[in-house]
Formats: sequence, structure tokens, C-alpha cells
Amino acid sequence: MNILQTPIEYLKGVGPIKADLLKKELSVFNVSDLLLQFPYRYIDKTAFHRIAELSEDSGYVQLRGVLRLLNTAGEGRKKRLVGKFRDDSGIIELVWFTGLSWLEKNLVIGTEYIIFGKVNSFNKQLNIAHPEMEVVGSETAPTAPTMAPMYSSTDKLNTKGLDVKTRRRLVQAVFEKLLPTEVPENLPDYLLQKFRFPSRYDALRNIHFPKNEQELEAARNRLKFEELFFLQLRLLQIKRRRHDTVKGFIFETVGDYFNRYYNEKLPFELTNAQKRVVKEIRQDMRAGRQMNRLVQGDVGSGKTMVAFLCMLIALDNDYQACMMAPTEILAQQHYISISEYAKDLGINVAFLSGTVKGKKREQLLYLLKNGDIHLLIGTHALIEDWVEFKNLGLAIIDEQHRFGVAQRASLWKKSNPHPPHVLVMTATPIPRTLAMTLYGDLDVSVIDELPPGRKPITTVHKTEHQRDQVIQFMKTEIAKGRQIYIVYPLIEESEKLDLLALEAGYEALQRDFPPPDYQISVVHGKMKAKNKDFEMQRFVQAETQIMVATTVIEVGVNVPNASVMIIEHTERFGLSQLHQLRGRVGRGAEQSYCILLSGYQLSADSRERIQTMVRTNNGFDIAEADLKLRGPGNIEGTQQSGILNLRLADLAKDGRILQTAREIAARILDDDPALQRPEHLPLRRYLEEDKKEAKVWSRIS
Repeated sequence: MNILQTPIEYLKGVGPIKADLLKKELSVFNVSDLLLQFPYRYIDKTAFHRIAELSEDSGYVQLRGVLRLLNTAGEGRKKRLVGKFRDDSGIIELVWFTGLSWLEKNLVIGTEYIIFGKVNSFNKQLNIAHPEMEVVGSETAPTAPTMAPMYSSTDKLNTKGLDVKTRRRLVQAVFEKLLPTEVPENLPDYLLQKFRFPSRYDALRNIHFPKNEQELEAARNRLKFEELFFLQLRLLQIKRRRHDTVKGFIFETVGDYFNRYYNEKLPFELTNAQKRVVKEIRQDMRAGRQMNRLVQGDVGSGKTMVAFLCMLIALDNDYQACMMAPTEILAQQHYISISEYAKDLGINVAFLSGTVKGKKREQLLYLLKNGDIHLLIGTHALIEDWVEFKNLGLAIIDEQHRFGVAQRASLWKKSNPHPPHVLVMTATPIPRTLAMTLYGDLDVSVIDELPPGRKPITTVHKTEHQRDQVIQFMKTEIAKGRQIYIVYPLIEESEKLDLLALEAGYEALQRDFPPPDYQISVVHGKMKAKNKDFEMQRFVQAETQIMVATTVIEVGVNVPNASVMIIEHTERFGLSQLHQLRGRVGRGAEQSYCILLSGYQLSADSRERIQTMVRTNNGFDIAEADLKLRGPGNIEGTQQSGILNLRLADLAKDGRILQTAREIAARILDDDPALQRPEHLPLRRYLEEDKKEAKVWSRIS
């Protein structure tokens, strides 16, 4: 058996108990998995420091000297072991809080040690807590100076003897036995030469134990490329397989429904971006294969109109269409908009959610199965087994990152003999690098223009000290007949406190805006749906001038008359969330405002987020900034996809590597779709082995 395939429990120094822990905490099942746990940083062990030169800012240091004294101090839980360590320039204190009896037995006074640890200060005296210690000249003492790898760890690993030092030793032991020939190359020779990449063996060894920065950089570049390249190769294979094998309904005709609406009833001229996207979708739907297209467009860019025009093409070809949204509020909103667009066209539009019950539901399902309902709008109730269409040809999914893969896949079963065309829409702008990865198997269209007449929203930052100014501004806007949103954060961990803050805010507002002159609606996630809808409706019908809410309004309500958005505790919101909230205003022709209210003291990240919001209204710029600040794992919904568990590559920083990797993967598949050529054998072998372990990502849409 190749050493890389050896189960982790059989690696010397591990055993069954530690192996269980490595499996649970790090998903390390064999030696190969261990080598793929890359260090997150390195500590320079190429130099020795002198004690006399140390200060509390020295960080991690390596010293060589003699252990001069060892005493226990304190009682009970405060008991600790204290040592004095000396070199030719001075003395520093060493201190341990755990494992005292083992240390007392094994540390020898008068012996010369190489020690390594972080310099701290206590009572103005420098010390090093829990230093790594090796006897000079022993087997484990460093012989050649290195950059020491640091691995991310957990409390459980540290307490059970799998701390950084032990992990380092385990990896070292593997490389002492591992031969270069036992690490199969997975990239073709011509790519190694083109990019001057080290071999896979060298890259793995040098990512753990680089002798210098150059070796480390070369190893990192090779491994990042490899990671992104295979990710893109798989996604492009899925996309090709779907293009080649999944047949789709052919929508040949653009007929009466579409032409009548487009030529006679369209309420406004489409933007060039909307026209381009409709054309791309139209070409997909007549090509004879199933469409899988993502439409990205900023808040207010006119995605619903594009969706409606595509539904009309489905109707012109005698097929039904449906649209699924993640929340009842958003689904209702789409139902209202689409019913309005469809009136006078002889189209039957229906709404379905979990709240539609009894006779009403029975009647709806009967009409749907008979083909009397043309367009069905609703929540994920649409994918329940009891919902049957006569001939579903187009399924539109809004804000799809809120639906799981299985939920989306169940739409495929709703039509015969082919799955429906699938159009996925999102108002969460996704950076290009992320779109290439998350939606690398979909065709992507971008609506990158706002409809004419939309004024950019003016965004300003105010601190608590300026609250009186904000109240004054609100009164001026209400006097002009405008309405105002005030949004509070509501986070699970601090839910009670957050609701109290909202209550306190509401009471303060009642003092500043007393009835009967002013009316205020309150909406938060803990309210019953009935009460929430009642309050929402009051605001929609302009019976209240101010809506105090938690982020339940993030997607949904469209109130053109609401022209001011005030976000309380702005520093607690993520960038894309702030951008979504801001998009709730600016829907009418009036100038709209977004006021970001925060405390006076802000972290560097919060300041950066707020400055980005003030600087730009462009959702794609904001998404790029968000990716840099938060990393891809936190961008909403990306975790569930299973794609973004990247070990080394960073989508915020490695966009160019990703772009190159995708272009090369596409070129290889154009040239050699089945990877049959001899030079592509390493690719095929690696993909086949990896497939056994990899999650199945196909059918992402």
C-alpha cells in the first residue's frame, strides 16, 4: 500500500484514540489527508535571539541556553511550574500551568536546551509560557534552521497531545519515509514547464518545511493553481455533460402573448442590459437542451420584468411556468407584480404557499393539473409532491442561495419527458471569482444597468451624537409625504438584547413622533405572521409613516413612497446585507437617502464597511469589497454548496490564478473532452481517484 493511503491510526505516534480525534476534528482519515492540512503561517526558526534583546513585543522567539532553576508556585488551580532560563546575555522566566508532574520528571536542571515560544510580560517581568523545549544534540532538536509550520488547532487536539509540535513531528516523520515516486503527479508535464511549477512531491514538502520564502512561494503557487484548476475542470465537465445529455423543450415561437405585451403594454422601455439578457435566455430555450442560467442583477435592476417576458415565451409555446421565492412576503410581492403585468392578456396567474389550504388549495391543484393555471408563483410549497403541472416548461428560482440543492433538484421532476428550463435569479451581486466557482456550471447573465429615471441613493454615515439631526431630517421628509424605514439588527446569539434595543428605539420614536400626527409600524421575526402582515400592509398603504423593523424586510416589500432607510448599529451588519437593505428605498422617482447610524468607536473592519457603502452604490464593487473583508465562506449561502472548502486558495486574492485555471481547463476540454491523450492521463487518474471521495455537486441548479 502506498504510504499516502495508510489509515492515520497506523502512523507511528498516533494510535486509535488520537486517530478518532483527528478524524472528528480535522477530517484526517489517512496520511494523505494529514499532508493536505496546510500550515496557516510560519515562524522563523532560522535565527536565535539573545535574552538581553527581548521585549514584550518580540513575539515568537528561539533561544539557546541552560535551564537553571525549577520550582512549583501557587496552590490548587493556581499551581504552576516556574523555571529560570539563562544564556550569555541574561535570564528569562519560563512558566507552565498544565502537565506539571511530567515536566518535573523530564526537565533537567543544568541541561542546555533550544527553546521556542512567545514572549509575554507579567508584573513588568518577561516570561515565556509553555515553550517548546528540545535538548541540544537530541534527535528531535532542529539540526538545520527552518521556517516552522503553524497548524490551526482546537482545544481538544491540544489537550489530547496533538498540539502544533506533535503535528509537526508527525508530518516530519511522513517525509522521512515518503519517496518522491510515491506522490503521483496530477498535472501534465507541459503545464509544469509552462509555469515552472515544482513537482507535486516538492510542493507538498516545501509547503510544510520550506527552507526559505522562495521555496514557500513556489509551493503555494503550484498548490493553489492545482486546487482551482481541478475545481474548474470538474465544474466545466458537469456543464458539458448537461449540455450534451440533458435535452430540453424547444421553445420555437415568440408569439402573441410576448408580442402583444412587448409592443402594446410594456410600462417602460427596457434597458439594453435587460434586452441582452432576454435574448440570451431566448437562445437557450430554443436550443433543444435544458437551460440552466443564472441572472444576476442589482436591487431594482428589473429582473422581475425579464422573468415575466421569459414566462410569456413559455406560454407562447403552450407550456406553463412557475416562480419560486424563499419567503411568503417575497413570493406575494412577485405575485402582485406579475398579476399586474399579466392583466388584460387572458393569463391565469395563481399563488401557492403553505398558508393556502383546504378547498382553495384543492381547486388550485385541480386547475394546475388541467393546464387552466398558466403561471404559478409561490414559496417552496411548489416543489411538494402533491403539486402537479400539466406541462411545466420553465421554472424560475429567485434568491436561489436560500434553497438547498435537493430542493432545487426536485423542480426537475415536475415535467416530462424533459426537465423544465431553469432560470435562477439573484439580487445578491456575486464577485466574478465567486460566480466562476459557485455557479461555474451555469451560464451567467448580468443585468448591469439601472432603469432610467432612478436616482442614485445618497448614503451618509452619522454617529450617535448626531441623532437629533437625523430626527429633524426625518420630520422634513415626512412633511413632504415620504415614508421611512428604521432597521435594527436581530442576531440569534443576542436576540433578547436586540429585541430590547428595538423596543427602546420604538419608545423613543413615539416621544419624537407622537400620535395622532404620526403613526409607526413595528415588524420583527418573533411576531406571528398574521400580525406581521397587518403591520406591513399598513405601511404599504401609507397609513403609517415609519416602519421599525429587524432584517425581515431585507428582501421583499416594494414601497416606492419610502425614500429614507435608517440603519441602527450599522457596524453589526455585513456589507452585502447593508446593500440589500439600502435597496429597499430608491424605488420611486424621488431622491432617496440611506443613513448609517453607528456608535463612535468602530473597528477597522466596520469603518471600512461603512466607507464602502458611502462611496459606492454599485453592488458588484460592494460584493468584491465584502469578499476581501469576510472571505468567501461567509458570503450568504455559499457554505451549503460544499464547493468553497478551499484548503489554500483564497478567492479574494487569487482571482488571476482562478481565471487562468478556468481558461486552461476549458482549453483542455475543448481539445480532449474525455482526457484520452497520453499527456492527460495524470488528470484523468487524479479525477477518478478524487471522485471516490468528492461530494457529488452536479445538479447545483
